[in-house]
Amino acid sequence: MRSSSAPDALPVLSRGKHWSPRRGACFMELASVLAGERWSDHPSCTHPLLAALAREVNDLTSDGDRQRLVGLVPSVVGRSGDEQTWLRVAVAVASSVAYDVPEPTQRVLAGGLLQAERLCGEDPGLADVRRQARAALDTVPGAVRWIEQLGVRGRISPRMFARNCAPTMVRCAVEGVAVGSPGDGARLRALLEVGIAACAPDVDRQASSAAAAPEPPVASAPVEPTPVSSVSSSST
Repeated sequence: MRSSSAPDALPVLSRGKHWSPRRGACFMELASVLAGERWSDHPSCTHPLLAALAREVNDLTSDGDRQRLVGLVPSVVGRSGDEQTWLRVAVAVASSVAYDVPEPTQRVLAGGLLQAERLCGEDPGLADVRRQARAALDTVPGAVRWIEQLGVRGRISPRMFARNCAPTMVRCAVEGVAVGSPGDGARLRALLEVGIAACAPDVDRQASSAAAAPEPPVASAPVEPTPVSSVSSSST
C-alpha cells in the first residue's frame, strides 16, 4: 500500500517551500521522499547544515540548471552528521570559494574561518579542518586584516558556531557565488558537492566508531582446582 506522503511521480524541482508534491519540490523535500520520511524541507535524514546548503543552492540556481541537481539528491540521504559536521561542512564550503567571491563576502567568510580555526584548537581529530581553514585564510589576507582591525579575537563556543556562524558562512558562500558568477549553475552544484563530501555518510561514521572501539577483554578459561586428596597422595 502506497504511503499517502509519497507522490505518484517525482515532482519537478523548483524554488522555495511547497506544501505538497503536487505543487513541486525543492531539493530537500525530494530528499524527504527518497528517505521515506514525512514531506518536509527539513528531513532528519540529512544534517541541518548540509540541508541548509542544499536549500540555498536550490533557490539560487536557475530553473534550467536546477533540474541538474536531481542526481545529487540521493547523496544527502543518510548523512545526519555528528558534532564535527558543523565545522567540517562550513570550512569546506567557505574555503572552496573564499578567494573568488566579492570582497564583502570574503570578509564574512574570513571571520567564520578564523573562528573555526580557533575552535579546532589542538584537537588531532580536526587537524585537517584547521589546515583547510588556514590555507583559505592565507588566500584572502586583506579580509583577514579587516577582521583583525575590528579587534574580535575571542573564541565563540561550539554551540554558538553551530547556531549562528556556520549557517551564515554557508549562506554567504552560496550568495557570493550567485552574485559573483550569475547564472553559473555548475559552480553552485560544485559547491553543494563540496558540502556533501564534507559530511560523511552515516554508515561510514558507524564503521569508524566500531573500528575505534576497544575490543572487550577475552575471558581466560577457568582453572580447575586440584583435589585435596591428590595433593596429599603426591606429597607422600
